[in-house]
Amino acid sequence: MKSLLICWLVLAAAVAGLVASDGKGSKDAPVYFPVPKVPDGAEVITLGAGCFWCTEAVFQQVPGVLSVTSGYMGGKTVRPSYQQVCTGATGHAEVSQIIFNPKQTSLEKVLQVFWHAHDPTTLNRQGYDSGTQYRSAIYYQTAAQKVVAEKSKAEAAKEFADPIVTEITAAAEFYPAEDYHQNYYQLNKDSNPYCTRIIAPKLKKLGLKN
Repeated sequence: MKSLLICWLVLAAAVAGLVASDGKGSKDAPVYFPVPKVPDGAEVITLGAGCFWCTEAVFQQVPGVLSVTSGYMGGKTVRPSYQQVCTGATGHAEVSQIIFNPKQTSLEKVLQVFWHAHDPTTLNRQGYDSGTQYRSAIYYQTAAQKVVAEKSKAEAAKEFADPIVTEITAAAEFYPAEDYHQNYYQLNKDSNPYCTRIIAPKLKKLGLKN
């Protein structure tokens, strides 16, 4: 379970690595990933599907997706840290900001992957990960995206026995997570048990590479 305790353990390990490598970095001065630039003609959608390590690992393999950035959205705290979000007190969800090329894929196809990459029927929970920060959410950028998201949700509802609890909300300020959360699975898949026990089986189930 990626509980508050594990959140702190992950943070401590990351900080130790930073200090060991260059003498910089502490839990009081996290290094945040920059907000990625959106290329001309590209679209942005922000998705909450539980742990952002999992979501990132899935969407990095979707054709037409240009970049996936782990971060936080939907809360009240300005530039929250990972340990703050883990408490659930900031109101943020762990999200993945996905930039995609609409000439190579569509929002409809991106959302098809979204519905199958997590369980949208469990409120504030994905497997052992529990808390409002793990809520299922679609944060849209435009009115047109909202229409697509609502239609996609209605179609997806036919595939699940229980009601979908995914919120569809206008995008708020996106705060990229700390550097050590980015490309997490690829950098830690051989060392973090969460990657081997949770993320790898999810990728296999979706027919994606480990």
